[in-house]
Amino acid sequence: MINRRDMIVGATCLAGSGAAYFLKPRRRVSLLPSGQTVDQAVPRAFGPWASHDVSDVVAPKIEGSLASRLYGETVGRVYAHAVTGAEIMMLLAHGDTQSEDLQLHRPEICYPAFGFAIQHSVAVDVPVAPGVAVPSRTLVAVAPDRRETIIYWSRLGEYLPVDRKQQQLDRLRTAMSGVVADGLLARFSMVSQDSQAAFGTLTDFIPALLQAVRRERRPVLIGTTRAAAMAAAGA
Repeated sequence: MINRRDMIVGATCLAGSGAAYFLKPRRRVSLLPSGQTVDQAVPRAFGPWASHDVSDVVAPKIEGSLASRLYGETVGRVYAHAVTGAEIMMLLAHGDTQSEDLQLHRPEICYPAFGFAIQHSVAVDVPVAPGVAVPSRTLVAVAPDRRETIIYWSRLGEYLPVDRKQQQLDRLRTAMSGVVADGLLARFSMVSQDSQAAFGTLTDFIPALLQAVRRERRPVLIGTTRAAAMAAAGA
C-alpha cells in the first residue's frame, strides 16, 4: 500500500522532474547573423582611429581547453589615434553556447590569474548615443610593471550583466525561456599611470566605435534593444 510519505516523496520527485524539463534549454539563439563574423562587424578604422591585429591581448587559446570551448571567435586589435598617439586594446570574444558549464570569463576574475591585483571595480553606464547607455564595468588592474584601465561589458543573449551574480541569474532566466543563448565579452583597455585620463579616453572611444558599426550588426555587440535605441536616436 502506498502511504502518505511515499505520495509526498513521489510528488516532490515529479515536481523536480518537471522543473528540470522546464529549465532544459531547447532552442539556440545567436545575435550574430548567419555567415558573418564579429571581426567583420567591427570596422578596423574610423575617424582618427586605425587598428592592427594582435594576438597577445588574450591568453593563447589551446585546442580542447575551456577557453576554446567558450569562445568560437576572438578578435584582438590595438587602435591608435592619429593625432594623440593614444592606444586602446580591444578584445571581443564571442561564444555560441553560454550554458551552466560554459559561461563568459569576467576580467575581474581572469586578470588576477595572470598576476594582476584589482584596485578598482565599479559598475558604470557608458553613454553610446543620446539616451542610450551600455551597462559595463570599469577596472584598474595593477602588476609590478603595468597599470591597466579597463572598461568591459558582457552580453548573454539580450542581457548585459554587470557582475557574476547577475550573469548567473540572467543565464537562468534565459534557460527558463527554453533558449541556449550566445554570449559576447567586449573589453577595452589602456596601459597608463593616469587611470582617470585613460577612463576619459575609453568613454570617448567606445561610443565612436559603436556608431561606426553598421546598424544591422550592432545587436551582436550590445543586444537588439540598445541597438534599436541607438538607431532611433539617430546614431
